[in-house]
Amino acid sequence: MTQTRAALRPTVLTALLAALLSVLLAPAPASAASLQEVTGFGSNPGALKMYRYVPDGLPVGRPVVVALHGCTQNAAGYASGTGWTALADRWGFSVVLPQQQSGNNLTQCFNWFEPADIRRGQGEAASVAQMVDRQLADVSGDPSRVYVTGLSAGGGMTAVMMAAYPEKFAAGGIVAGLPYGCAQAAGSPYVCMYVGATQTPAQWGDRVRAARPGYTGPWPALTVFQGTADYTVRPANMTGLVDQWTDVQGADRTPDVSDTVAGYPHRVYRGPGGNAVVETYSLTGMGHGQPVDPGSGEAQCGAAGAYFLDVNLCAAHRLGKAWGLG
Repeated sequence: MTQTRAALRPTVLTALLAALLSVLLAPAPASAASLQEVTGFGSNPGALKMYRYVPDGLPVGRPVVVALHGCTQNAAGYASGTGWTALADRWGFSVVLPQQQSGNNLTQCFNWFEPADIRRGQGEAASVAQMVDRQLADVSGDPSRVYVTGLSAGGGMTAVMMAAYPEKFAAGGIVAGLPYGCAQAAGSPYVCMYVGATQTPAQWGDRVRAARPGYTGPWPALTVFQGTADYTVRPANMTGLVDQWTDVQGADRTPDVSDTVAGYPHRVYRGPGGNAVVETYSLTGMGHGQPVDPGSGEAQCGAAGAYFLDVNLCAAHRLGKAWGLG
């Protein structure tokens, strides 16, 4: 027995030394991805800045999410506060984060209400479209799986992108946003925000169809999140969005699904083919902001803060699941 132990000692020591060396000589883990600014992404007629988040080791052929911040916000704060970058790491997609400049709008709102910025081939809408093209080229992304979402003014610009560039987006997610052409329909962006515009569904739909003349589809599917206690963008705007996009999609305005998610009323409207074309979350008692649910649970994401409201439902997670990202 003594001889056996003695014979084993060098073998054990050698194994321990080998294990130690493997740890010491192993390459350091890759650093976490970070937000990067991209310049020279096109003619940039809207004079916006482009930022992006690409998880380390992202394979080719992955989806792209465009996330548009709200007024007084910036790309970095919106990226982390919403939870989009954490979800990008978890599920494997890249995020494009346009950023407004104070030279365009003093409070850094995207100009969802300016005719020169909401038309195809012009202004801020064209700048965001150029960002999408650059991102797809740089990361070899899947052009059939590009999505756009935004909060408040970013939500208004989300509707702009869905209307002016419908061929680029599979779906959109509007948080406390407004129908396309709402400022023009109401006669003022403030009337649109605080009251809403009076339009029939067909009139709302015509505004979208006029943004991309001759386009016959497919149109992006839409998901809307709206607080019932939002006094900055009134809930009437969610009604306008439902009217607008069900009309564009050829769906009626009777929900095919009426249930609750996390205790909040949830509705789904299906198109003629039976697929969900409009989906709504009415967040009872929530004010103006992005719904988040901080924590480490599977359905949790985001961080509470100004205009990031902890309501036990994370909008980014719900959108990602609806879009098949995770």
